[in-house]
Amino acid sequence: MLASDFDYKLPEQLIANRPARPRSSSRLLEVAPDGIVRDRHMTDFPDLLNDDDLLVLNNTRVIPARLFGHKSSGGKVEVLVERVLDEHRVLAHVRAGKSPRVGSGLLLGEVGLPVNVLRRKEDLFELSFAGATPVLELLENYGHVPLPPYIERADNRSDRDDYQTLYAEHPGAVAAPTAGLHFDESLLERLNSRNIHTAFVTLHVGAGTFQPVRADRLDDHVMHAEFVQVDQAACDAVAAARIRGGRVVAVGTTVVRSLESAARAGELKPYCGDTQLFITPGYRFNVVDALLTNFHLPRSTLLMLVCAFAGYKAVMDAYRHAIEREYRFFSYGDAMFLRRGARQ
Repeated sequence: MLASDFDYKLPEQLIANRPARPRSSSRLLEVAPDGIVRDRHMTDFPDLLNDDDLLVLNNTRVIPARLFGHKSSGGKVEVLVERVLDEHRVLAHVRAGKSPRVGSGLLLGEVGLPVNVLRRKEDLFELSFAGATPVLELLENYGHVPLPPYIERADNRSDRDDYQTLYAEHPGAVAAPTAGLHFDESLLERLNSRNIHTAFVTLHVGAGTFQPVRADRLDDHVMHAEFVQVDQAACDAVAAARIRGGRVVAVGTTVVRSLESAARAGELKPYCGDTQLFITPGYRFNVVDALLTNFHLPRSTLLMLVCAFAGYKAVMDAYRHAIEREYRFFSYGDAMFLRRGARQ
């Protein structure tokens, strides 16, 4: 297939710039295996689950990964941390009038944090933060929430909470696993009262998630790498769900990529490391049976994954329906629920 097959036109006013309040008041588009769609709300989500199902969530935590400052030579810079390497080093995107030279310095944040440019790795720069304070602490104190590029406003204090799931635990993501943003305390309590089984994986979402596929042919696209961890507890929870006849329900495409990456050999096993798994139509899923996800960017790898999961025609028809019914799109937008099995 071609990248252009996953293009669509979205009216600008349907891009959600702020989250729904409360979170569970978001709309939910249910897409049945036969392609029939039903307009619902997130408060209906527990009713779409069976008692034997397993809900799998991504417990990554978004870090305040954006810093503003200037080069030691004076030019303005914007740094977006892509990955924390250790307590003092990061890989980052650096936007400037002219790219910084290896060996040069940057002064970032309100207090002018001294940062050295160690080396360049393709489009990224390895940076080293001076001093004894760990970089995650520095980002918490001086960084900005890395809102997606299509949200054309500056971040504010409320984004620190809004752009974070309630169950976020392990810091490292520079973009939220957005399907999880629909869960508030009341919805989680309802799921708990149903005794819905849950498990967690970790995938630190990178900024590459917002990049459209620029290659004409999907086979020519090079997928960005993201860190993923699927532990033994998650594998055991999936096995138990299979034994009791339940479905594995992924909350977000990041969970799909995590579980499927850990099952590349056909059997789900613990995995810790990078994944560059690019799921496109024709992919054979090994683990996930149902998916809660947001509406994704045109020509994005995430839209391609959803089409692979629930069928190209069913998904693209559902997107047209969502646009006609004025659903809210992207990170702060509404959600859809799909079951594996629909095909074009």
